[in-house]
Amino acid sequence: MSGTVYLVGAGCGNPDLITWKGLRLLRACDAVLYDDLSSPKLLEETRTDCERLFVGKRYGRHSMPQAEINALLVAKAQEGKMVVRLKGGDPFVFGRGGEEVLALQAAGIPYEVVSGVSSAVAVPAAAGIPVTHRRLARSFHVITGHTAADGAETLTEQIDTLAKLEGTLVFLMGLHHLEEITNGLLQGGKPADTPAAVISRGTTPKQRVVRAKLCNLAAKTRKANLAAPAVIVIGETAGMQLSGTIEYPLYGVKIGVTGTKSITKKLRNRLEELGATVTELDYATRSRLGNEALEQALQGITAYTWAVFTSPNGVEIFFQALQKRRIDIRTLAQLRFAVIGTGTAAALEKRGIYPAFLPKTYDVESLAKGLCSVVGADEKILILRAAQGSPVLTEILAKEKKQYTDVKLYDIAIDAEKRRFTHEAAKEMDFITFASGSGVRGFFAQGGTMPQGTTAVCIGTSTAKTLASYGDFPVLTAQTFNVDGIIKVILEEASKTKTTEKETDK
Repeated sequence: MSGTVYLVGAGCGNPDLITWKGLRLLRACDAVLYDDLSSPKLLEETRTDCERLFVGKRYGRHSMPQAEINALLVAKAQEGKMVVRLKGGDPFVFGRGGEEVLALQAAGIPYEVVSGVSSAVAVPAAAGIPVTHRRLARSFHVITGHTAADGAETLTEQIDTLAKLEGTLVFLMGLHHLEEITNGLLQGGKPADTPAAVISRGTTPKQRVVRAKLCNLAAKTRKANLAAPAVIVIGETAGMQLSGTIEYPLYGVKIGVTGTKSITKKLRNRLEELGATVTELDYATRSRLGNEALEQALQGITAYTWAVFTSPNGVEIFFQALQKRRIDIRTLAQLRFAVIGTGTAAALEKRGIYPAFLPKTYDVESLAKGLCSVVGADEKILILRAAQGSPVLTEILAKEKKQYTDVKLYDIAIDAEKRRFTHEAAKEMDFITFASGSGVRGFFAQGGTMPQGTTAVCIGTSTAKTLASYGDFPVLTAQTFNVDGIIKVILEEASKTKTTEKETDK
């Protein structure tokens, strides 16, 4: 039974430029064939079981010929899969989307094209250059820097015609032919003082722009050592500067976040609103443990007076277990709930339950000591957590002779392939955040190391102590042990760095 294929434009550079429909399809697909310019952040949006296939092509480097990409699209659809062909920019703007559609038509595969934001428009705009302007340019022309001719890459033969056009000229994939383009336009009659620009890695924090007269553009660009991908803009509008003036305090700052999904999602959203580039450095896989201890606890749930959760994962698994066994939530009426932090509390509150105890300091030691102060001698505690939970909790409870049952709900294992990818990504981070001691231990598992020049940010002193056991690193510790505390210290440190850079520039 045939599947379906969606050719999705990923936008250019900044992953936020993908369309809502494109993102929805990406989150639902069974397989994704992605280009070299696809943002890693977009791949993070796919399901954990989604098959990811790299088919990228860059100048002089093709991971796979186009004919093989076409065949692979057909093959994956014939397996009955929902396939997304994720393409930089727009599929039909020099994206070879037309060739892929013809292959799908020939094979009888159902398909749809989802347009994307083209770099021809978005990249100049990110540099403050409008491709049209009522008084300066009433049209714009998008040209590839090379065309396919007899299997070879050659510059367009219509350069003389282009030189006579009055609108804005936008060249894509032309950086390697910049001298040929500028010389051809000059020879074709384009005035030497025509405003021009080259924008490298547009719409991303690595964006760099060279502005010059047409006659000097190639020399200035080579001197600046600009890298591909780059967009070349030639015309009167290239002399304009309409860049946005809203300032984002963390723009250009790269931050890796570790921890549970609840805290990483909250951190990521807040940090990205402040302009940061955020990567989730999570390679742990969580699997539920089907054990007898949970069954016995559920059967005797009325004997307990306290239920303790140390993560949102535990909350989710426990309540799903109740639902699976059709245990009425009213059975929990006698229970009071204790949680380790606000993230776990939020997971509990989604079920309409509010914790009776939340420690002021969000760590295991504070949770254990707090429980000892509120739990009576005859009361029984049910602890629901990961197999790797800290022994500190039960050690303190046992010392104070508290009655408890420690049920391991899930196991955390290391995905070696994700770990390799994670530590490669970590090398580029300015900051890496840690929200728990287990998060620290997971990060350093199997030979993980803190990248040189990266600053660790810990949610509290307990997490900082765990980190210190792995070496001497630059560390910032939040004074309030929550997401707000982490963000505050990052903002303060980033502000110091920017102030230093300004002083150095002077």
